Amino acid sequence: MRTTRRTARTTPLRSSPVIRRRTLSAVAALAAGCALLTACGDGRASGDDAVPAGAKGSTLNIGPDQHRIRGKKDAAAAALVPQRVRRAGALRIGVEAGSVPPLSFYASDDRTLIGVEEDLSTLVADTLGLKPQFDPLSWENLFVGLDSGKLDAVFSNVTVTEDRKQKYDFATYRLDELAMEAKKGSGWKVRGPKDVAGRTIAVSSGTNQEKILVDWSEQNERAGRKPVDIKYFQKNSDTYLALQSGRIDGYFGPNPTVAYHVKTAGQTESIGHFSGGGDRIQGKIAATTKKGSGLADAYAAALRKTIADGSYAKVLDRWGLSAEALTTSQVNPPGLPKTAN
Repeated sequence: MRTTRRTARTTPLRSSPVIRRRTLSAVAALAAGCALLTACGDGRASGDDAVPAGAKGSTLNIGPDQHRIRGKKDAAAAALVPQRVRRAGALRIGVEAGSVPPLSFYASDDRTLIGVEEDLSTLVADTLGLKPQFDPLSWENLFVGLDSGKLDAVFSNVTVTEDRKQKYDFATYRLDELAMEAKKGSGWKVRGPKDVAGRTIAVSSGTNQEKILVDWSEQNERAGRKPVDIKYFQKNSDTYLALQSGRIDGYFGPNPTVAYHVKTAGQTESIGHFSGGGDRIQGKIAATTKKGSGLADAYAAALRKTIADGSYAKVLDRWGLSAEALTTSQVNPPGLPKTAN
């Protein structure tokens, strides 16, 4: 654990926390204290492979047999796929090899990758008439994979930034939302800098939320208020132990992971929501491909098709992320501003 206050970073920031693969016990721990509900359709299950999620009264299947919501090939979208990819017949998709429910994580067999990223990218591949092939990699190697041509796409909670647009093309598929999490019944609400003055808050290093928290702390100091005591943990389990024991007041992370933990653990609550771009711009999460690959337009067309036919909404509802839905997919929209050199 690192417990220093940090200055703003000058490198492009990521949205998802760096968390390495964990065993089944870690996934099970996320559901501790929850009553598991009755099974229903569309990828949901009961028993040891179910946790509360999505619509009220529903459960989420975390087993290896996902019964994913599948798409149908759309000729117009498929025609936008470059010939080299069409000949291969497969879409090589990079996802982060961490355990970050509900984004991308290992199922109860500790082998099968599941999550909203896998579900949405499968929908895109189906709509383009391609077979999805997942390649779990570290965060840094996702971009190495794009640069080298090993990957056709990355679906890994990547925020569109002006820095990244210099090297990559994007097709948006979710709002980039952050959330502050605290113990249930804390009575604490966070709307901006003054609400975190003097508080002890955990955040993952190198993330958009870290940058925002550092900026808030500096604003508080300039206004004569107490700075934020920012703490860093290597594992989410360590963060939540610290939260439950009172060693920290809150955790600032991606809304999907906070929402999932709130629903499954039942001991915390979300006390504030923010754009991943802070007060500058509404951040957006996007399918990422190498600049000039010719694939971004195809991804956007496939996503628009799934938005129109309702399958996109079903996937987000399944993972409890309906609030992050987009009404359309954009190619290379305005991103988070460039960082200082």
